[in-house]
Amino acid sequence: MSDTHRIPSSFPVNYEASSGFDHSDVLVDQAGEKAPLIPTVVTTKVYFKRWYILVVFSLGASIQGGVWNTWGPIASASEDAFGWTDSTIALLSNWGPIAYIITAFPLSWLIDVKGIRWATLCMSFLVVLGTGLRCITSDPTTATWLIHIGQFINGAAGPVAMGGPPVVSAEWFPPHQRTTATAVSIVISSFGVATSFLLGPYLVPERKNTNQTHSNCSSSPSYFSRESSYLSDDLTGTQDGTRNDIMLYMYIAFGVSVFVFLLILIYFPNKPPLPPSMSASVERLDFSSGFKCLVRNVTFWQISLVYGVSVGVYNCWAGVLDVNLKSHNISETEAGWLGFYGIVAGCFSGLFVARLADIFSRHMKKYLITLFILAGITFAVFTLVLYGAIPFSTGIVYTTLILVGLLLSASTPLFYETCCEATYPVAEGITNFALTLMNNIGGLVFLLIQMIPNIGTMWENWCLLGSIVFCLPVLFFLRDNYNRLEVDERSVRNTADSSTDISS
Repeated sequence: MSDTHRIPSSFPVNYEASSGFDHSDVLVDQAGEKAPLIPTVVTTKVYFKRWYILVVFSLGASIQGGVWNTWGPIASASEDAFGWTDSTIALLSNWGPIAYIITAFPLSWLIDVKGIRWATLCMSFLVVLGTGLRCITSDPTTATWLIHIGQFINGAAGPVAMGGPPVVSAEWFPPHQRTTATAVSIVISSFGVATSFLLGPYLVPERKNTNQTHSNCSSSPSYFSRESSYLSDDLTGTQDGTRNDIMLYMYIAFGVSVFVFLLILIYFPNKPPLPPSMSASVERLDFSSGFKCLVRNVTFWQISLVYGVSVGVYNCWAGVLDVNLKSHNISETEAGWLGFYGIVAGCFSGLFVARLADIFSRHMKKYLITLFILAGITFAVFTLVLYGAIPFSTGIVYTTLILVGLLLSASTPLFYETCCEATYPVAEGITNFALTLMNNIGGLVFLLIQMIPNIGTMWENWCLLGSIVFCLPVLFFLRDNYNRLEVDERSVRNTADSSTDISS
């Protein structure tokens, strides 16, 4: 399906004020206004294979997320097998944000200069390398180091996995499907994390020891060390069995990551032969100019602050849910199911809200405020239950956790697309790499605090509740900008006007 559209005669009047954009190479002056220096007529076409591209990319991102979340759902078993502590589990999760911060700008440059194919191949190769290292040995000392290195390498792929969905949707999907496509990608990606909540405890069940229960885990002095001796042959046999379970888990993750890498290698083009929309045909700012625009864009920083403080903390909070709930007699398996239910609920709500945003556009701010108000109320109930102010009930814990996942996860595609609209024509890759960098900084700070010895877990819940409440005033003062959508809508109006003139 192809269409020919005329470029609007001028850019939105309020664009320069809202984004700080002033790049003479791609703008010319028309009647005192800045306008894109692009062809008057552009042929657009929507390809069915766009769904294949979206699914393959999302599978790669899904594996990356699942590998990052390997150890939280099997924290107790891993601590018994390798002599780790809760701090070790926190550090393994923290390698994701740490590596992300280091590689965000190099990979942002790669996706901007070389395109989505090379960036996606790089992402998938890093996941293969990271999962491969974890398969080498189960010897506790060597395996611990290799697992840490593997987690860091996998985390280095995070910028493409998290920042890539809006790039794929902008390159391959028409305006009325962009937010939906971003949501679909996030949903598929989230299933990697959701699956790890179930697959981990299933493949690596807790093995109870009759002579000793977890005594060797609390005294480990280092994040990279294990106890040098064990007190019984029974305990040694239990640890060997758990390590074998863990290695099977590592082999499966490696095999799946290799399969997805081959899919990307065989066929994954940068972009379609013809653009799917008018805005997709406009050449984006170069990396340096785009980054300068982001620095000057107040709306971008507001969105980034809210996303980093709220969703960034929530993602890492969910990643260590087992550690958080085990003091309340909720088992590792039950915590895994809770995490799974929350993510699945968020996937369905994300699709629903994204489709709503595509059909009824220009209401992103209202959607976000509504989601955050409901999430704040729901999580306040959950926190008060764990604190003891409300009588403890497993049903309340399940209900509130699932609702919080449903509400906060639904906001993610809205954040991505709101940022793209507010910063256009800055490249979507640059915008969302910077946005998700803020997300990882928020998660990094959260996990660093968790590594403080004897700090407990109740602070985690107050921290997440406070982050949601803090973000609400920022959202109320957020300015709605739809620069990219304005270009596409004006092109459609101009095409309709031209058709009317011809027919008359």
